[in-house]
Amino acid sequence: MDPDYLPFHPNPSKPTFTPPAGAVDAHCHVFGPAIEFPYAPERKYTPCDAPKAKLFELRDYLGFERNVIVQASCHGRNNDALVDALNAAGELARGIAVVGPDVTDDELKTMDEAGVRGVRFNFVKRLVDATPKDVFLGIAERIKKLNWHVIVYFEAPDLEELIPFLKQLPVTVVVDHMGRPDVTKGVDHPDFQRFLNLLAENDNFWSKVSCPERLTADGPPYDDVVPYARTIVDQFPDRVLWGTDWPHPNMKSHVPDEGHLVDVIPKIATDAAKQKALLVDNPMRLYWS
Repeated sequence: MDPDYLPFHPNPSKPTFTPPAGAVDAHCHVFGPAIEFPYAPERKYTPCDAPKAKLFELRDYLGFERNVIVQASCHGRNNDALVDALNAAGELARGIAVVGPDVTDDELKTMDEAGVRGVRFNFVKRLVDATPKDVFLGIAERIKKLNWHVIVYFEAPDLEELIPFLKQLPVTVVVDHMGRPDVTKGVDHPDFQRFLNLLAENDNFWSKVSCPERLTADGPPYDDVVPYARTIVDQFPDRVLWGTDWPHPNMKSHVPDEGHLVDVIPKIATDAAKQKALLVDNPMRLYWS
């Protein structure tokens, strides 16, 4: 593990908010264990091991019923740890893979049968090396046949340049972590308004209202992030997802307490109908229908 990388919380608190029945943690990861699922040689960081059993234990402890497990960059394009976790979880999990243009149809079929329902395109320069956009478009055309979707991860300053490419994607597009806005600028700043306009103008675009622990400038309880997430939930209640981001890869500022993260939910989804859409209806429609 990188010496400045923080491990996940060893004893998270019990949240005061009780998720509705059938709730989905729609953004989490499994790492290793490295002895069984080695990390990619080209990785930009080395995490602590965070195996599937720990994830499922946390799911139950927090009051969730299902997971969407997202392939993280430290495992590169080797999705073995992801597929192993999906096979162990059965109908209680779905997955998002990372693939290259050389992925075979048989490999895609195997992942589909395990529960993979999309691929992730990462544009965060400190995490991955650049990939030509034509490569991503080719992958998107192939996964369209499987009725998969695309997850995109980028930071707010890069959105303007990415918009023409994003609009070319022929599938549903889910943006990780609200496009990582700078929460010190305010919700009226052109950067965040650009993101809201993208969602308003393209009804195939969704947003995860997750990762306040990454976006905050003030730290827990993350109240500086709440107005951003609440704005998105209020404007696009049927196109939002939420997740813990466990085990919080590459965190260096503080160790997030997952119980506290769950307690942010009623601040951003302010009534029972919005909470059910965010945690149950939307992820079930996208991943299990």
